[in-house]
Amino acid sequence: MISKIEMTEAIITAKTKKKTTWKEISNCIGLSEVFTTSACLGQNTLSKSEAEKLGTFLDLSSEVVNTLQVFPTKGPGQEISTDPLIYRFFEICFVYGPTLKEVIQDKMGDGIMSAIDFTMNVDKVEDPKGDRVVVTMNGKFLPYKKW
Repeated sequence: MISKIEMTEAIITAKTKKKTTWKEISNCIGLSEVFTTSACLGQNTLSKSEAEKLGTFLDLSSEVVNTLQVFPTKGPGQEISTDPLIYRFFEICFVYGPTLKEVIQDKMGDGIMSAIDFTMNVDKVEDPKGDRVVVTMNGKFLPYKKW
C-alpha cells in the first residue's frame, strides 16, 4: 500500500502528463470537480468503480487505485498554510468568521453548517476590472440539540 502523499504525487504527475484538467477528470468519474480534486489530494475517498474509472483515465497503477479507496485522515497538520491562496481562506475566516457565525445563527438558530452534508463549487466570472473567483459553499444546517 502506498501513502496518500505518494498517491497524490502519482495523480498530479499523470494529470500533467495527460495535459488534462480537474474538470475533465471529474467528468470521467461522474463526480463534482471539487470533490474529485479533494479525493485526488487525499482528503476524500472514491468507491472502487470511481477509483477504477480514474485509474483508467489517467493510466494509474493498481496501488494508486487502491489508495484512492482508503479512508483519509482529514485536515492533516495543525499549522496555517503559508501558501498565499490557501492562507487567504484562513484570512477570510479570521476577518469574517464571527460575522458568518452571527448571520447564520440569526437566520437559522443556534447550530453549525455541516462539512459532511456539503457541496462546494468554484467558478470564474470574467470582469473587465479583473476576473473574479466565486466560491459557493452549501452545507446542511445542524441545530444544536437541547437535552
